[in-house]
Amino acid sequence: MVRAAAARRVAVAAVYGGGGLTALGASLYGVLRAEAKFARRTIGEADGRVRDATGWYGRGRPGPALRLALLGDSSAAGYGVRTVEETPGAWLGSGVAERADRRVHLREYAKVGAQSSGLDAQVTAALTASPDVAIVYIGANDVTHAVLPSASVRHLSAAVRRLTEAGTAVVVGTCPDLGTIQPLPPPLRQVARIWSRQLAAAQTIAVVEAGGRTVSLASILGEEFAAAPALLFGPDRFHPSARGYESMARVMVPSVLAALGFGETEEDAPRAGRGEAVLPLGYAAAKASESPGTEIDGTEVGGATRGVGGRWVTLMRRRLLPTGTAQTPDGAEGTPEDAGTPAEDSAGAPG
Repeated sequence: MVRAAAARRVAVAAVYGGGGLTALGASLYGVLRAEAKFARRTIGEADGRVRDATGWYGRGRPGPALRLALLGDSSAAGYGVRTVEETPGAWLGSGVAERADRRVHLREYAKVGAQSSGLDAQVTAALTASPDVAIVYIGANDVTHAVLPSASVRHLSAAVRRLTEAGTAVVVGTCPDLGTIQPLPPPLRQVARIWSRQLAAAQTIAVVEAGGRTVSLASILGEEFAAAPALLFGPDRFHPSARGYESMARVMVPSVLAALGFGETEEDAPRAGRGEAVLPLGYAAAKASESPGTEIDGTEVGGATRGVGGRWVTLMRRRLLPTGTAQTPDGAEGTPEDAGTPAEDSAGAPG
């Protein structure tokens, strides 16, 4: 299990310097670096061709429109799917439009192969459109490229802070559990599981401290991947299939709605019966890294944002919405001037 103190060390190292490697140790870091190259050869190189989900969703629904920005890596871009309706962007735009009963304009900035260091450029582009909410999927490439966790978290924290200071709500899907990825050989698979979960916990701490909220992806597809890899892995056995992307998007939509003020009223406060609670941030981040679908967001206790254990947060497990259908984005109806250039390959690598 990821320990709160270990995640906190990584997050602190991101702010004050240092490697943040205490929990894993330099030896495991060396193993990861040595085997990551082999794993990426096994997985293969992504060609960067993705279906751009930029456009309007919620045809016939009232305005004013909600503006969504989708940032991150191929988990956001939807690498490998055949149609735009199968992309995470289409599922997110369609789901938010349906549940909020509002028109939605979503624009993609995600890049296949992106690492956390690439978020700065994506944020710069996104801010020109003044989005209401930014949805971010990031972290997997940082693990497979053996980027120091503290460096990865530092870039993410800076990106979230820029967005929140501009008035944009931020929802981050934290690094998934890469121990579910089939092409990764032992001991890389075991190391990647530890590394990705620790990174996810540290991401949660950094994002909440910067004013955003997180949703744990963890092993959201782990059991399904094991039971039906042909359905939830794509042809390269690394990226999700269309059904896998849908599952990842569905777990994000309730938190995106909450960030926009359209959350379910019965989920305004934690419910003990579902394991929800108000907790110190470090402890909540560690729990979330082990529990897919868990949302962490800042809160107050008695008017104070911090207690003896640090920043107060709510740990929520929001109800998943019924599976609907993803629309084809409409690029003709009142599309803003800034709407839509295809997502591009930034690194020529999967993720």
